[in-house]
Amino acid sequence: MLILGIESSCDETAAAVTEGPRRVRSSVVHAQHDLHAEYGGVVPEIASRAHAEKILPTVRAAIDRAGAALDDLDAIAVGHRPGLIGSLLVGLSAAKSLAWTLGKPLVGVDHVHAHLHAPALNDAPIEFPALGLVVSGGHTTMYRLTGPTQLERLGATIDDAIGEAFDKAAAILGLGHPGGPAIDALAQHPDADDRALDFPVSRLGPGSLDFSFSGLKTAMLYAAKGRPQPRKIPGKPEVRVEPAPELTPDRIRNLAASFQRAAVRALSLKVGRALEALSERDDPVRTLIVGGGVSANSRVRSELESLASEHGLALRVPPMDYCVDNAAMIAGLGAVMLERGETSDLSLEAVPTTAC
Repeated sequence: MLILGIESSCDETAAAVTEGPRRVRSSVVHAQHDLHAEYGGVVPEIASRAHAEKILPTVRAAIDRAGAALDDLDAIAVGHRPGLIGSLLVGLSAAKSLAWTLGKPLVGVDHVHAHLHAPALNDAPIEFPALGLVVSGGHTTMYRLTGPTQLERLGATIDDAIGEAFDKAAAILGLGHPGGPAIDALAQHPDADDRALDFPVSRLGPGSLDFSFSGLKTAMLYAAKGRPQPRKIPGKPEVRVEPAPELTPDRIRNLAASFQRAAVRALSLKVGRALEALSERDDPVRTLIVGGGVSANSRVRSELESLASEHGLALRVPPMDYCVDNAAMIAGLGAVMLERGETSDLSLEAVPTTAC
């Protein structure tokens, strides 16, 4: 069974062909980092226009590299939620056109849920029940899974996603876009001190499984640029605030390392809480699944590997190529849904928010 997957939720135009849920025959991703770099983040209008230009060449390349023809496809899977609405519409329109023209089933796939299928690509099936963590530029969400499409949301960010926080921290330090890889590279420098600054680790109260990264982002801003000067109030003594130290290369490394330590500590703390809570259920989890762009971060991988080992769980993290947004995960999860008879019709809509 050959499934064509199409993904265009943010700033990667992607198409892939999988043979069933796990074997990847081809995966093509066209990134837009060069288009958005001067703005320090993704510009939705620019992203959707770039998708419109690249979607057909990307689909053609994926089919050619799979050694297939259009008539060989058994279904078209497309990420239709969540994401930037203009970007989603480009991929969804292409998928609908192909499904209608070829007379093939259309399968609408949740982009966030697909990240939790990515570790199974070209690998063994995932053992359930599992605890799933999606960490990316737009999402920081934790689930209990009893199957690839059976998810119970346990917690999510109440403000910024961890990937967004990494990108903003990098922008503050002048490291460019995307910022996550730059922060990680500096944090791994042999001279970097991740204890140089004691950045806050969000907890949100006892037992909370939600995340928050806005306070950490603000702490980075103050540490790098200094706090705003207080307003002068008549009749009150003037308060002088010391400016932030100069951003030397050594201080930038230390800021990056300290920021990464605090951000990843917040993740591992909440994963640990979730594992403790789930251990009380009749059917405890057997696997820890991590997906999304931030799952490529070296500290995320090492800390969660230690946490999984501590709890006697298998850790499933995607290969680097499938951490970022890609269409292979869309096609793979689409194949699972197709096997279960979960298809969509041509009224399928692009939805900027996730279902759960």
